[in-house]
Amino acid sequence: MLSVLPSSAPFTVLALYQFRNVPDPTALRAELLQLGEGSGLCGTLIVASEGINGTVAGTRAAVDELSAFLQSAGFDRLEAKESHSTGQPFKRFKVRLKSEIVTLGLPVEPTSQAGQYVEAGDWNALIADPDVVVVDTRNRYEVSAGTFEGAVNPLIDSFREFPAWLDAHADELAGKRVAMFCTGGIRCEKSTSLLRERGFTDVLHLRGGILKYLEDVPEEDSRWNGECFVFDGRVTVGHGLREGGAAMCHSCGWPLGADERAHTAYEEGVSCPQCVEATTEAQKAAFRDRQRMYDAQQT
Repeated sequence: MLSVLPSSAPFTVLALYQFRNVPDPTALRAELLQLGEGSGLCGTLIVASEGINGTVAGTRAAVDELSAFLQSAGFDRLEAKESHSTGQPFKRFKVRLKSEIVTLGLPVEPTSQAGQYVEAGDWNALIADPDVVVVDTRNRYEVSAGTFEGAVNPLIDSFREFPAWLDAHADELAGKRVAMFCTGGIRCEKSTSLLRERGFTDVLHLRGGILKYLEDVPEEDSRWNGECFVFDGRVTVGHGLREGGAAMCHSCGWPLGADERAHTAYEEGVSCPQCVEATTEAQKAAFRDRQRMYDAQQT
């Protein structure tokens, strides 16, 4: 388990995953629900026969209780990342049963086939090598908030689309060193496994993902541009895992910087430059009603 970052923020945010055989996912889900609801955790955990994945937030004691339970349940090699939030970034606690803890849609073997790990402190030198192709495995709306210099953006809307992107670009990657990254590392466990299954031999990925890089690499040495999209109420984080400055469009989910929020197409809770043409006037009217209800609840 990674060490705790000093912070005065009241909520500890824990992102975690581990690929490990789970004999009875239903029983594990029931135990996690009882623990989470009893300790006041919020967030989502995904349980499948291949392991566990998710992000939760709560008090220091609640997060420690979850970590201790998972350790006792056999998750002794968790990839875990802590950050902090001034407010509870999730609304409720959920534990979902799924066929995959991160959905690629194809069977791969991340416990035995994943690519070579690269530590955050060695990442800059790797991606500066002109013979290395750097691939961002995240969705296009995540990439819009920030990415590494020179990284290839597959322009996918879900991780399920990644295999098709690889099929279309396999010839361009043939014979190259391929370095991949994602938010916390889990998607790269599967994407690098897929490449190795398809015959690529020199495949690498950033251990701990972008979050580990932003924690460990000083901002003055960084090759990261922008902020990192996170799947909670903070929307983005920056270097040192400080809460970022983006807001989310509640119509389409796109992370919006200051320039986009200043755009004429932006209306809080209704539209942004990414989706203003995609919704009807009737839909926009419904979104306005929803926003008025939300605003009234905040007063």
